[in-house]
Amino acid sequence: MNQLDKRSLSRTQNLTLTAVVAALYAAVTMMVAPIGFGPVQLRLSEGLNHLAAWNKRYIVALSLGVLIANLVSPMGWIDWVFGTLDTVIMTALTYYLTRKVGSALMKIIISTISVLTVGMAILAAEFTFAFAINAAGSFPPDHAGSIWANWLSFYLMLVPGEFASLAVGGIVIYALSKFVDLAK
Repeated sequence: MNQLDKRSLSRTQNLTLTAVVAALYAAVTMMVAPIGFGPVQLRLSEGLNHLAAWNKRYIVALSLGVLIANLVSPMGWIDWVFGTLDTVIMTALTYYLTRKVGSALMKIIISTISVLTVGMAILAAEFTFAFAINAAGSFPPDHAGSIWANWLSFYLMLVPGEFASLAVGGIVIYALSKFVDLAK
């Protein structure tokens, strides 16, 4: 096989893997749609965020999957823009923090910390902003208070469901990493 064929195959493989992961993210999110949106959510597809620790293509794949899934979000454009941007930021952070980490378990731990801290902080800010401007489909915090109290309230509501999704996804991705080279 000549060099041009190898490059073409590599591009095709990258595009295919990106599309498959984006579609999988969107499909799993829409399967659990009633509990996949809002401040108390169990978006099982979030477990796929760990993939960004292995290859930067998954930053695009997951962000595209989030955008597609969020097209049915009750918060509309706010979720399309900020939810997608949140995914770009937290998966890029995961990728850069784990580039030189060899252990699959450490990659998953770093990914989990990145998503639970940075990712959920941004999502809590998105919900706080949506509530503050009375956006259609926004959710009230569990109590009325200052903007910081509302942000903290949203953050604390988001973390348990996200942690559960990351734990399940972490187990699946860890097992998969033993049989498939996720970096390729």
